[in-house]
Amino acid sequence: MYQLKTKENNDPVIEFLNSIDNDKRRGDSFKVLEIMEIITKESPKMWGDKIVGFGKYHYQYASGQSGDWMRIAFSPRKGNLSIYIMDGFDKHKELLNKLGKHKTGKSCLYINKLEDIDLKTLEDLISDSWKNMNILYPM
Repeated sequence: MYQLKTKENNDPVIEFLNSIDNDKRRGDSFKVLEIMEIITKESPKMWGDKIVGFGKYHYQYASGQSGDWMRIAFSPRKGNLSIYIMDGFDKHKELLNKLGKHKTGKSCLYINKLEDIDLKTLEDLISDSWKNMNILYPM
């Protein structure tokens, strides 16, 4: 049976963020941390060794595969800041159009630096996604 490699753990979030070599990426990461803490009213947790997540939900696919995953998260990658929008982007097209310079994957929003985007729009996107996840997967 398939086992997730990325799991919630008790590694220290602040220590992880302080270990980021790039000063700009580290500063942007602390700002996203602050935004997510305010919106979610949750304490951050490490997921694996490079993802900072908030809340969690249990999913189960039709195949029977199931697991726990973060409701919203971010990861300061070398090439960009990845923000995990777990409800996807279909409901957020209007906000994405106002966000500024970014790219998206299935559930990942890729931002080079926060000054490339409208911070208020990012806050709205995070807030809307958090609310949607709580509707889709009640706590």
